[in-house]
Amino acid sequence: MANIIHIDTSTDICSVALSQEGLCIFNREDHEGPNHARVLAPMVEEAIGLADSRGVKLDAVSVSAGPGSYTGLRIGVSTAKGLCYGRNLNLIGVQTLELLCVPILLEHEEIPEDSLLCPMLDARRMEVYTALYDRALRPASEVAPMIVEDSSFCDVLEERPVVFFGNGATKCKGIIKHDNAIFIDGIEPLAKNMLPLADKAIAQGKTEDVAYFEPFYLKDFIAGTSKKLF
Repeated sequence: MANIIHIDTSTDICSVALSQEGLCIFNREDHEGPNHARVLAPMVEEAIGLADSRGVKLDAVSVSAGPGSYTGLRIGVSTAKGLCYGRNLNLIGVQTLELLCVPILLEHEEIPEDSLLCPMLDARRMEVYTALYDRALRPASEVAPMIVEDSSFCDVLEERPVVFFGNGATKCKGIIKHDNAIFIDGIEPLAKNMLPLADKAIAQGKTEDVAYFEPFYLKDFIAGTSKKLF
């Protein structure tokens, strides 16, 4: 297994972790955000300092690749690229929705075996970024933006249980009403949960081109316009 620095900035939370051969030996999280521009660099410096002090030779940097916050993803990916250039490390992009699935798979054995996983990231109003996965993280639907209505997921809910989680699922509880709909609270994309996904990517040789890698924004960034006329 590899030694990897993990960075997640896909939501208001900023987190950094360091794994050594599959074990997390460092973890920092800031839940007061969005503070990525202020807190990410010190977190990364602390992780690097620990690695250097213990003689841990870094192999790669994994970073949340999106979808998620445009600004957050841009800051995280820029920082990850700088580390890779500076230390000649491999770059691993981790899809945010797959990252959300990791704590469900590791910590929630109570969900039915035939369940589909539906991570949701909050977008604007009643829109979410979402996809469906089976328990092996094989996609059952493509990552896409969705405006949630009472008819959303009706077809699949008639066939099998669906587990909804992530900050986008919170606002859907009162809309998606079905006996097969399972909601789990408190699931957030965190760097410490990147370990199995990043290790798998390294084992499979799935690394990114540092020069050309860009986050998966899903939707184009639209800058707000000032209402002040003069």
